Amino acid sequence: MTPTQAPSTPHVVIIGSGMVGHRLVEQLRAQASAQAVNITVLSEESRLAYDRVHLSSHLDDPQPDLSLATDADYAAQGVNVVYGRATDVNLETREVTVTGRTLTYDALVFATGSVPFVPPVPGRDASGCFVYRTLDDLNAIREAARSARTGVVIGGGLLGLEAAGALRKLGLDTHVVEFAPHLMPAQLDAEGGATLRRTIEGMGIGVHTGKSTEAITSSEQGRVTGLNFTDGTRLETDLVVFSAGIRPRDELARQTGLTVGERGGIRIDDTGRTSNPHVYAAGECALHDGRIYGLVAPGYQMAKVTATNVLRELGVLSGEALHFRGADLSTKLKLLGVEVGSFGDARGVTPDCRTVSLSDNVRGTYSKLVLSADGTTVLGGLLVGDTARYSDLLDLTLSGTPLTVPPETLIVPPLPGGAVMTSADALICSCENVRASALCAAVQDGARDVASLKKCTGAGTGCGGCVPGMHGLLQTELRRLGETVTNHLCEHYAYSRQELFDLIRVKGHMTWDEVLAAHGTGLGCEICKPAVGSILASLHNELIMKPQHAPLQDTNDAFLANIQKNGTYSVMPRVPGGEITADGLIAIGAVAKRFGLYCKITGGQRIDLLGAHRDDLPAIWEDLIAAGFESGHAYGKSLRTVKSCVGSTWCRYGVQDSTSLAVRLELRYRGLRSPHKLKSGVSGCTRECAEARSKDFGIIATERGWNVYVGGNGGVTPRHAVLLASDLSEDGVITLLDRYLMFYVRTADRLQRTSTWLENLDGGLEYLKSVIVDDHLGICAELEAGMARHVGTYQDEWAAAVADPAIRARFRTFVNSDARDDGVQWVDERGQIRPASPHELTPLPMAGGDD
Repeated sequence: MTPTQAPSTPHVVIIGSGMVGHRLVEQLRAQASAQAVNITVLSEESRLAYDRVHLSSHLDDPQPDLSLATDADYAAQGVNVVYGRATDVNLETREVTVTGRTLTYDALVFATGSVPFVPPVPGRDASGCFVYRTLDDLNAIREAARSARTGVVIGGGLLGLEAAGALRKLGLDTHVVEFAPHLMPAQLDAEGGATLRRTIEGMGIGVHTGKSTEAITSSEQGRVTGLNFTDGTRLETDLVVFSAGIRPRDELARQTGLTVGERGGIRIDDTGRTSNPHVYAAGECALHDGRIYGLVAPGYQMAKVTATNVLRELGVLSGEALHFRGADLSTKLKLLGVEVGSFGDARGVTPDCRTVSLSDNVRGTYSKLVLSADGTTVLGGLLVGDTARYSDLLDLTLSGTPLTVPPETLIVPPLPGGAVMTSADALICSCENVRASALCAAVQDGARDVASLKKCTGAGTGCGGCVPGMHGLLQTELRRLGETVTNHLCEHYAYSRQELFDLIRVKGHMTWDEVLAAHGTGLGCEICKPAVGSILASLHNELIMKPQHAPLQDTNDAFLANIQKNGTYSVMPRVPGGEITADGLIAIGAVAKRFGLYCKITGGQRIDLLGAHRDDLPAIWEDLIAAGFESGHAYGKSLRTVKSCVGSTWCRYGVQDSTSLAVRLELRYRGLRSPHKLKSGVSGCTRECAEARSKDFGIIATERGWNVYVGGNGGVTPRHAVLLASDLSEDGVITLLDRYLMFYVRTADRLQRTSTWLENLDGGLEYLKSVIVDDHLGICAELEAGMARHVGTYQDEWAAAVADPAIRARFRTFVNSDARDDGVQWVDERGQIRPASPHELTPLPMAGGDD
C-alpha cells in the first residue's frame, strides 16, 4: 500500500488489531491529524478489531455486530491496514516484514495481545479440543457442538466461565474443571467461590474443583472421549475447551532482541517504551513492573499513555510525558448471568486488615468488605450475585474516604423503595475512570443521549457495564436542568406505555389502526406494535391471531409457540399448579413420540416439547387439546406458571392446601397479557418448597391463612419478593391479587418486570399498599372489574387457532403446497432422537385406552 501522506510524515506501525490496538489508533488520531502522522495497522486476523469482552454474544441469535472498526472507517481516517502476520523486525533499519513486504517505521508499537495457555496434558491435540479466544475459535466450537452432547471447560476463571456460558448456549451438557479449590481463584475467596458455584450448579452446569487433569482420552478415530483426573476419577465428554489462563504474544519481540520477562511479556517502562527507544508495547503482551495485565481497562490506559509518548517522540506533540503507574484490577462482570465484582484488596492481604461479610444463600449473594485495621477505610471487597453497589464501593476504595456509616450497612441490601448509598461524585465508568461530574458536565455542554456521552467522555466504551447507569444519570441531569425528559414509547408515539394504555382504555380503541390514527404517526415499528398489541390484549382479551391483531405480534406470539435456535418451535401445554394425571402424562408422551419431540421438565413444573416444525403445530395442539390440555402461554408476555408444593394434602409439614390454591390462581390468571412475563408460586408452609418469594407474586401458608409476597424475580438479577399482606383467606388472596396484577398491567413500562416496577414506583411498597389495600385512589373496584372481564372472556388460543381454517393456513411452509420444509436440522439431545421421517405420522393412541 502506498501512503497518501508526504514522505516526511512520520510513520507509526502498530502490530496487532485487537481492542488495545484499536484504542491506540483512536488515541493517535484524537491527538494528531492524518497530515501530522501516518498510521499502519498490521492485522493477523482476517478482520479488524472487535469486542472480545462480549465474545460469547457471537453465539446469540441474531448475532450482534462486535466490530470496533471497519476498513472503511480506517480509510476515512487515513489509517492504512495490512492483513497478515509480521514475521521480522529489524531494529537497526526500523523495518517490519509482513506478508512478504517490508514497511519502514519511525515508531513501532507491539499490541499483539496474548494466546490461551494450553496445559501440557497428554491428548490435548485430539479432535474436539479447542481454545476460546477469537471469533474463529467460536465458529469452530459451534460447528463441533453440532455433533456433541457434552462439553468440558478446563479452567474455572473469568474466561473459563465465559466459555462455559458459550457451551451452554450451544445446548451442551456443560462442565467446568478447575485445579484450585474454588472457582475464580484469582478474584474470589473460598466463600465467594462457593456462592458462585451454588448458583452455577443451580443452572445445571457441573462444577469440579480441586481437579488435575492427567490425560485427555480419545477414540480410535482420534475424537475426544473424556478426561482422566489424577485422583482416579473420570469425566466423559466429547468436546474440550482450554481456558486455563493466557500467555503474552512476545515471540516476535523475543526474536527481535527486545528484552522480555523471565516468564514472558515485553518489558516496558512507565512511558510504554521497550528496551529499544523507538519501540513500544501495550496491552496483554506488555510486562510492566513485573506484571501482565489481562483486563481491557489497563490495556486502554497503556494505549493512551503510549499514543501520547509516541507522538512526543515524533515531534508531533510537546509537553510532559504521560506515565503508566500500574492499574487497579477491580472488575465487574456478568458470568453465566451471575454478577461478580472484585475491587481493591479483595483477598485481604493488607497487614492487620479486617473484614465484614454477608453470605445470603437464599438470594444467592455474597458480599465482603476488607477494611483498614481501625475499620474506618474500605480497602477492597467482593460482590457475588448482586453488584448494584459496586461503583460506590470502588469509589470509596480508590478515594480512601473515611466511612461515616457502619461498614455493615454498605453491604446489607436495601428494601424496595429504600434509599441506596451513593457518593456525591460516584465513579460511573471504572474502565475509563469517568465520574458522575464529568458526565453531568457533558450533559450541560450539550450531550443529550448516551451515544453523545460515550463520544465526549469515553464512558461506556470499555466493558459496557456502566451504560444503564449512564442512562439513568442522563435522565436525572436533564430533569435537574429543567429540560423535558421524554418517556415516549418510540418515535411513532409521544406517550409512555402507561399513558397510551389509559388513552386506549378511555377511548375504547379496539385495533392498531384506530390507535395509530388517533395517537400515533408513521407506520409503527418493532417497539410500538407489540406494545400496542399487548395493551389491546390486556384490555379486550381478543384472540391475538385475528387479522387485525396478528401483524402486531412478536415472532413467538405470531405462532403461539417459542421459536428455537434451529428454526423449530417448542410447545408447552398448561399444567395448572404442576398437577397432572397419569393419563395426561401418557398423552403428552404419545404426542412427543408421534411428532418426534424432545421432552424437558421445566422449572415451572411443566413439560416442554421441543423441536416441533411450524407445519406440525396445529396438529400437535389438536392432539393435546383432545387430551384435555390448553396453551401454557410460554410464548407470551403473560402468566407462565403458578408453581406449588404438595401442601397439606400429602406433606407432613404442610398447613394449607397449596396445590388447590395454585390451580385456582393459574386458571384465573391464565392468558393475562402484561408488560412482561409473570410467574408465581404457592408454598404450603414456611419451608417454602415452591420458592414463592422469588416470583412476581408468591403465596406462603401459615396456620392463620396465607401471606402474599410481591415484586420478586428469579432472573438475571434475583430479587426477593416483599410481604404485601398477611393471614388472608383464599378469597382475600384472590381479591388482592386481582388488584395488584391489574394495577401492574396498567402502570408498568414496556417490558418491565414486577420487581423493577415496584422498585421504581414512587413510594415503593407503602404506596402500593395504599392503592390496592387501602384504596387510596378509589380505583380498587375498577381494578377488580377489569380482572373479572379478563376471566369472563378467556379463550384457549390454541383451540381458537386450530378451529379457524384461515389461521391454520398461516402455519403452512408453502402457500401452494402441503409439503414440509425438512431442511431444518434436528439436534439429537441425550438419546432423544427425532424419527428419520417425522412427516410420516403414526396414529395417536387415546390416553388410557387400547391401541
